Amino acid sequence: MSTTAQLTSEKTPVHEGWRWLPIIIGLLAICIPSFFHLMQTTWQTEENGHGPIILMVVCWLILKKRHAVLNTPNKPSAIIGWVSLVLSLLAFIVGRSQSIDTIEVAALIPMLIGILLLMRGWEAVRAMWFPLVFMFFLIPLPGLLVEIITGSLKQHVSGIAEEILYAAGYPIARIGVMLSIGQYKLLVADACSGLNSMFSLSALGLIYLYLMKYRSWLHNGIMLLAILPIAFAANVIRVMALVLITYYFGDEAGQGFAHMAAGMLLFVAALMLLMAFDVMLRLVFFRERGTS
Repeated sequence: MSTTAQLTSEKTPVHEGWRWLPIIIGLLAICIPSFFHLMQTTWQTEENGHGPIILMVVCWLILKKRHAVLNTPNKPSAIIGWVSLVLSLLAFIVGRSQSIDTIEVAALIPMLIGILLLMRGWEAVRAMWFPLVFMFFLIPLPGLLVEIITGSLKQHVSGIAEEILYAAGYPIARIGVMLSIGQYKLLVADACSGLNSMFSLSALGLIYLYLMKYRSWLHNGIMLLAILPIAFAANVIRVMALVLITYYFGDEAGQGFAHMAAGMLLFVAALMLLMAFDVMLRLVFFRERGTS
């Protein structure tokens, strides 16, 4: 009896995997045309260029959690599952037919929740919680919201960059988002607002905390709250670097390779600031444990 039971338990995950095959095929049939469309349109823009990377991370996270889902108790929640699935499919159809990328991509999250509820139940949703949360980074921001945020960020970034460089003795002035240094004038464009870096670093920070598996909710909360200020600070560093490169080496240097390299500088600076802040927090929490 024990041998038979063992063989049955070993075969169960395989059997469960075959049950998911039609679901996977259906999801691929729905998602591939949408992602191909996004690849040719929305993900070509600077604001949403992170889309393919986020998609790959989401797929990796889902694959990583598949065994946890298969090992959950089989307790489907039919009513909520069907409601979530049907409403999300309707929203997906509306978004796809009307070319509203925000609705089209956002509908995939409740769609997956509905499938998990129908196939396994709430335990499966809990097992897949992090990939589902991370999928929010896939959703393209509405154009009007992007314009509002970038307009405000550009004002603050250019203002802080001007104040720091002026305090350092550089001949710099600002009109709106136009910086003048020496004989050069630089416009702080939408790409330099910092919105993209905030979005990308938020995703990176969330993955970082997920992999580090800190047990302290306070530590995780402080790290999450620090992500946006760190991304903003890194973007100010990027703008100042471009201003100084233009001032010392001319407009061609500032708009050429250095402009692209400044994007890498932004990413490296933000990552280093984030890790340094994490080290500082760990030292603080370690000392608190040691003195308690």
